[in-house]
Amino acid sequence: MKKLSILLSLVLLSTVAFAQLPANPEDISPLLIGEKLPDVTVRNIEGKEISSNSLWAGKQTILIFYRGGWCPYCNTQLSQLNLIEKDIIELGYQLVAVSPDKPEKLQESLSKNDLHYTLISDSNGSFSKAVGIAFQAPDRYEKMLKDAQGDTGNTHLPVPSVFIINGEGEIIFEYINPNYKVRISSELLLGAAKALKK
Repeated sequence: MKKLSILLSLVLLSTVAFAQLPANPEDISPLLIGEKLPDVTVRNIEGKEISSNSLWAGKQTILIFYRGGWCPYCNTQLSQLNLIEKDIIELGYQLVAVSPDKPEKLQESLSKNDLHYTLISDSNGSFSKAVGIAFQAPDRYEKMLKDAQGDTGNTHLPVPSVFIINGEGEIIFEYINPNYKVRISSELLLGAAKALKK
């Protein structure tokens, strides 16, 4: 009985260790093309809890994960998406961008970048963790992230990622780069969206 107890303790400890976020963005394990996105609870810009599946039910979606409104590279990407939004909509897609920012910070990003597409709060990280793109932010980010994310008890970041998904939530295209300074260009994203419509 004692051996069984020790074995169970070791299994539990290894499970807890495994559940921790990777410390480096290069160590993430994202979902792959052909897999379905999980259904988790996120919040809209008004702070209301919604199902992530409700965001794309029956709609082809370009889903962007970005680090937050404090990130200049993210703001550039969000602004460039604005330039192709009309083309994206004409192709039959919608644009949805997700960050760890709390809803109040999303409103700031909308105003600052003059955005018209949907921004979603994943401040507790449940969505980016379920998609496999979350990692533990460096300690130097802690104060800034607590301000941006709220006091959620953790400081995580998503690796900036772009997914194109069908109306059933299945990934049909993805671009994930651990180097947060490098983003897919709007032109390339639009080209991929067009190619997937053929």
